[in-house]
Amino acid sequence: MPLTNKTRHGVKSMEIGLSILDVLIDQKEPMKLKDIAAAMQMHPAKIHRYLVSLIIKGYAEQLDDGSYTLGNRVDALRQAGLDQNNVMEQLTKIATDIKNSLNCGVQIAKWFSEGPIVIKSVEPNTAISIITRVGSRMPLVTSATGKLLASYQPIDIVKPLVLAELQTTQPPMASALFDDEELKKDKAEVATQWRQFADALAEIREQGYSYATGDMMRGINAFSIPIDMQPSRNDKDSIVVAMNQRLGHSITVIGTAEQLPFSKKQKIINNMLAISKRYKML
Repeated sequence: MPLTNKTRHGVKSMEIGLSILDVLIDQKEPMKLKDIAAAMQMHPAKIHRYLVSLIIKGYAEQLDDGSYTLGNRVDALRQAGLDQNNVMEQLTKIATDIKNSLNCGVQIAKWFSEGPIVIKSVEPNTAISIITRVGSRMPLVTSATGKLLASYQPIDIVKPLVLAELQTTQPPMASALFDDEELKKDKAEVATQWRQFADALAEIREQGYSYATGDMMRGINAFSIPIDMQPSRNDKDSIVVAMNQRLGHSITVIGTAEQLPFSKKQKIINNMLAISKRYKML
C-alpha cells in the first residue's frame, strides 16, 4: 500500500543528507562548503558533518582544493540502474519471443521478501488471454512461478512462507467440540504437505523448470524456467541471497490445457530454454 502524506514519517537526518547529495548531483561540478550551505540554507558547520558521513560511505569526495564532489558510490548506483534497465529489457525480449512462439500469456517474476512477485506481464494477441496483474504475489505451493523461485531460496526463508500459505488453505473446523482433535489433524496435514513440498524443491532446481497443471486454476497450465538464477549453497547464505541483486528471475508461460498440453511438457520447456539462450543476461 503506498504511503500518503499523512502516514509518511521519515528520518529527518537522512532526508537532509540525501538533499545535500541532490545539490551535488544537480550542480554537476565540485562545490565549496559555503555554496552547499547556501543552497541548503543551513549553517556550514552542520553541512560539514553531513558531508563527512557522505564521504565515509563513498557518496561524496573532498578534493585537494577543499571543494566537494560526488563519490564513487554514486557512479555505482548509476551503473546499477543502467544494468537493471538492461536486464529488464532483455527479460522482456525473452518473454515476448516466448509469447509469439507459444501464443500464450507470459509473466516475469522475481523473489522479494514476501515471496514471488510478478513484475511484468506480456499478453498474447489471441482471443483467449490469461495474464497475471503486475504486483501480484504468486502462491508458492500451487503456482509454477512460486515453486520455481522457492526452489532457489534458502529453506529457512521459504518454510515460514509456505507454512503460512498452507495454514490459510486448511478448511475451517466443523465443530467447537472437536477443536483440539481437529487442530492436531490440521497441524499434521500441514506438516505432511510441507515435507512433500520441501522434497520437491531440490528436484525442481535440478531439472531446471517447474510446472503447474490446474493446481492454481482448473484447466490452466503453466510452465516456468529460471533466468540467471544463483541458488544458495546452504542455509547460512540466507542473508547473502536475500540481499543479492542478481538473484535472478522466472519466466512463466500460462495457457489453457489445450494451448499448453502437459503431454508436450518437454517440448514447451525446450522451446522456452532455447529462446532464453539467445539472449545474454548481465
